[in-house]
Amino acid sequence: MAHLNLLDCTLRDGGYVNDWRFGHDNIVNVFERLVSAGVDVIEVGFLDERQPFDMDRSIFPDTASANKIFAGLDHGDSLVVAMIDIGTCGLENIQPCDQTILDGIRVIFKKSKISQAMEFCAQLKELGYIVFANAVSITSYDDDEYAELLDAVNELEPYTFSIVDTYGLLHRQDVNHYFTMADERLKSNIGLAYHAHNNFQLAYSNCIETIETQGDRMLTVDGSLYAMGKSAGNAAGELLAMYMNEYRGKSYDISQLLEAIDTTIMDFYQVTPWGYKFKFFIAALHDCHPNYVTYLMDKKKLSVKSINEILDMLEGEAKLLYDAKLIEDLYQKYQSVECDDHESVSALAKNLSGKKVLLLAPGNHVVDQKEMVDAYIEENGPVVMSVGFVPNGYDIDYLFMSNSKRYTQLSSYLLRREPEIKTIATSNVTKATGTFDYVLNYGSLLDEDAELVDNPLIMLLRLFAKFDIEEVALAGFDGYTTRPASDYVNPNMEYPFSKKKALEINADTIASLKRVPRTAPVKFVTESLYEGAMD
Repeated sequence: MAHLNLLDCTLRDGGYVNDWRFGHDNIVNVFERLVSAGVDVIEVGFLDERQPFDMDRSIFPDTASANKIFAGLDHGDSLVVAMIDIGTCGLENIQPCDQTILDGIRVIFKKSKISQAMEFCAQLKELGYIVFANAVSITSYDDDEYAELLDAVNELEPYTFSIVDTYGLLHRQDVNHYFTMADERLKSNIGLAYHAHNNFQLAYSNCIETIETQGDRMLTVDGSLYAMGKSAGNAAGELLAMYMNEYRGKSYDISQLLEAIDTTIMDFYQVTPWGYKFKFFIAALHDCHPNYVTYLMDKKKLSVKSINEILDMLEGEAKLLYDAKLIEDLYQKYQSVECDDHESVSALAKNLSGKKVLLLAPGNHVVDQKEMVDAYIEENGPVVMSVGFVPNGYDIDYLFMSNSKRYTQLSSYLLRREPEIKTIATSNVTKATGTFDYVLNYGSLLDEDAELVDNPLIMLLRLFAKFDIEEVALAGFDGYTTRPASDYVNPNMEYPFSKKKALEINADTIASLKRVPRTAPVKFVTESLYEGAMD
């Protein structure tokens, strides 16, 4: 039977959860428990020269700092390694191996940096380290590129070549394909390793697949305590240890791993849970960086169908190399669905001509200052239009929607209320069945000078500037606060960024209100942080 290793990466990959701030006592506890458990390889953190030294963090600027953090600790029979992301820690920060607590260094590199990584790994070997060459985003390689990579690894002859499924995209057949190619092409003295992520809930089973198909070559499988790690997390080290004890003759002390989880890891999990999540599944489904999904979801304006369609627009290497400008451009392109809205605009202009219009927004004051709104309605008899929600306790004539996610949430309700509520939608919103009563060209209503170009209040005021309306009254347009409580009548409507950027959003809205053309007076019926913009 070929040699089989379990590598624990909790202190390194787990650090993405807590910014590597485990606390020195916890770092020591995890390390000593892993040693006591008999884990073969312990990855103690990142070497990154951009980071200041901190005894409480498992990311350090040089090997001398690693020596300080782990000073006096016995690593038993375990190999101790650290990781370097190529280009983030120069050789000047790395002492010869015999002067450090490290036995080896794992170097991660993208496809564009293979040559640089191979040269750097060779230099580490000269310093006495065992070297793991870790090819991240393995799914970015086609077979010809992968073959060229393996040829380069053969020239280097590292201790181990690691296949890294960075975004958890591999299924069993894919894992077998990459391992078969590597096993057939690499020199026999080069070990193989596998680092899994759990976006498809396959990290553990894929590790088992690599173990069960192991040939004569040394194999290392990566895991972390309670699967702690980046995005959807890793394979759970305690599960791998259990399996290897049961079926491959290993003798890891599972109790030591469970003690580390109970005394240290669970505290971090309670604060910032990791693991399989909806957004990580969507990212894996599209073979893309999860930050793209986060960016689109955080807008709180897109249905899942729309998010999927935008992600389908990503191409090539850009899918795995997150680019904030690119995804914003694709979002704007997707939203800017052009339509001929002449008939809808003409019909609305006729219906609203000479009338007062009351706009209801979902701010808290639409509820807690309802008596003021009711008094305005009784005195003025306005046309009542709600914006992005259906308010309780109000009879509305129109519902305006520019947010496809909110429409999706309301669609079943609206089907029951047709034709009682007339629907006005911008062209980026797609109706579940049938058609909206009025469809407006999304692009023509945007305030291109604003940060929030598609603020629905500004979009409506830009529309009303074309009409002969007597007055526009606003209720529930409270503005954003920094207080913990939600600014919305329904907390689920809260934007995830609104508390952090409250003052910026308010300033942006006020600037837009001052710019927007007005042919009718605009007044606030309920209190608002935007009132000064109307002076």
